[in-house]
Amino acid sequence: MPTYPDPRTPDHDPAVEALLQGAVDLHCHSGPAVMPRTLDHHDQMLEADAAGFRAVVFKDHYYLGSPACLMLEKLVPEAKVRLFSGIVLNNAHGGINPHAVHHAVTFGAKIIWMPTLSAKNHIDKLSSEASGFPKVEGAPDPIPVTVLDADGRLTDATKEVLDLIAMGDIILAGGHLGVHELFPLFEEAKARGVTKMIVNHPTYLIGCSDEDIRGLVAMGVKMEHSITQFIQGRGQKLEAEDALHLVKVAGPENTLFCSDLGLKGANRPVDGYRILIGDLLKLQVSQADIRTMFGDNAAALLNLQ
Repeated sequence: MPTYPDPRTPDHDPAVEALLQGAVDLHCHSGPAVMPRTLDHHDQMLEADAAGFRAVVFKDHYYLGSPACLMLEKLVPEAKVRLFSGIVLNNAHGGINPHAVHHAVTFGAKIIWMPTLSAKNHIDKLSSEASGFPKVEGAPDPIPVTVLDADGRLTDATKEVLDLIAMGDIILAGGHLGVHELFPLFEEAKARGVTKMIVNHPTYLIGCSDEDIRGLVAMGVKMEHSITQFIQGRGQKLEAEDALHLVKVAGPENTLFCSDLGLKGANRPVDGYRILIGDLLKLQVSQADIRTMFGDNAAALLNLQ
């Protein structure tokens, strides 16, 4: 396994703490999970609430977290942070499975993620054991999933899933599909009435160029960048300065920063927000743009405005 620098200890700068008020994390990997996590959903609920977050969306590659959200909100009624979840269309849910999506939408899911660990694009790009991406020991080999048929057209099951997402007025997330799959997916989604669309970490695994990002944004798709990629620790791929370029390409109104944190070897999710917001302030990003990208855009996708 590759080695990683230790996570940074965040400063609790008053300016940063003020900007955490109303933050929203659409991509939180707290546990319980079959992958090792630094904290569980209850821990994350308490930490996000104490920091003033408006909402957190729990994401697990294998299960729908909505029941946990309902129980936690009932058991900790004094917490103001809202909790949501969704499902990822990996092998554990039968891949592109309209039955699983219908159940999730009925249960109050807020996001349907296209395949991640089971995506053919993910498998192809991370076939090396030295990739550093976490694996579940003893798990069966994944069955590659794509939204395209042999002729490069969207499958009927994918179209049915898009109709269910449109019916629920919830978020369609690209997961780990390749950029060549995202364009036909989002084009069809828009035609079928889906209004909330995001690309997860477009510069990692997905293969988006600046031109791709501009093209997707023109279709009404927002770019969700993972905080873990820009801060010291296991998930780092880029520097904070690189975030400035990505914001410029899409515009703050089309950009979200969400943690993608919870994996061991990296910061806890709320601390990840503290670190990157602090770094962006030092790089002269305005407080208004930070509020837009770290809270308001995601809140609108969750219908929380």
